[in-house]
Amino acid sequence: MQKLFAATILVAMTLTAQAADDFPTRTVTLVVPNPPGGLVDTSARIVAEPLSTALGKTVVVENKDGGSGNIAYQAVARSQPDGYTLLVSYSAYHVGNPNLSNNLPWAPKDFVPVGLITISSNVIAVNPSKIKAATLTDFINEVKQSPGAINYASQGVGSVSHLGTEVFKQQTGADMTHVPYRGSGAAIKDVLAGNVQVFITTPPSVMGHVQTGKLRALAVTSNKRHPMLPDVPTTAEAGLPGYQLESWVALFAPAGTPQPVIDKLATSVEAALKQASTQQNAQAAGIEARFEGPATLQKRVDTELAYWKRTVAEAGISAE
Repeated sequence: MQKLFAATILVAMTLTAQAADDFPTRTVTLVVPNPPGGLVDTSARIVAEPLSTALGKTVVVENKDGGSGNIAYQAVARSQPDGYTLLVSYSAYHVGNPNLSNNLPWAPKDFVPVGLITISSNVIAVNPSKIKAATLTDFINEVKQSPGAINYASQGVGSVSHLGTEVFKQQTGADMTHVPYRGSGAAIKDVLAGNVQVFITTPPSVMGHVQTGKLRALAVTSNKRHPMLPDVPTTAEAGLPGYQLESWVALFAPAGTPQPVIDKLATSVEAALKQASTQQNAQAAGIEARFEGPATLQKRVDTELAYWKRTVAEAGISAE
């Protein structure tokens, strides 16, 4: 009986290894929980072509937005764990949503990490026809003069733009009203129209509008200036040193995906991100292409799940 069991295990391991050696034999799909445009979609499209080259098979991007990311997360969690359907995970959804709701149709344990693909600071941007302030300090004072009268946009409940702006409110005492949108495209449209006045978001959403003067960037939420916005101060330089906000995008596979397949995907993602063209495309979009392997990415997830749990509780943030 023991010999039969051992033989069965050996056969299973051999088949798994053979499957990984053959992987992939068909198209790999990257499921994006956001609509086209913005950090997550841009990150997926930056990595898709070089990843296709690294894997030797077509890699396609599928936008499955809605439900604050939950539609895509649930779909990938329930997909076949074979490496052919991957989640392009957005940091706020992955570590924020589980701290905002007890009734998610998915959980972080439903996914295994493949690799980090991009990371980005955020920009505090305002509509200059609606906000008089030219500096971050003046903006905070302007908001305080009319508590709740100024609206801020977000990419949806649980997004970094939502959670991050609530933390900004908490740290500054500047009360603003949340107006959630279904992705950055819809949000930026209303900010440009003046229907909402403020948007704290990643550079791809606002960089072009800042450069043309349609929006005013008050600060970038990192410890160094953004290379595409060299004249915009950091939050520390602008008088708010304790406020930093970072967004990341990473690839995850459904739990149960064979480890050899994960290893091959991770190696291929790393190779794709090292390509000079990939780095150039990311820089042009205002984001950083940066690889972190599965183990490092899992540590990042665990750390940030704990951080946002404390932050959400302290700020009294709700899923609304």
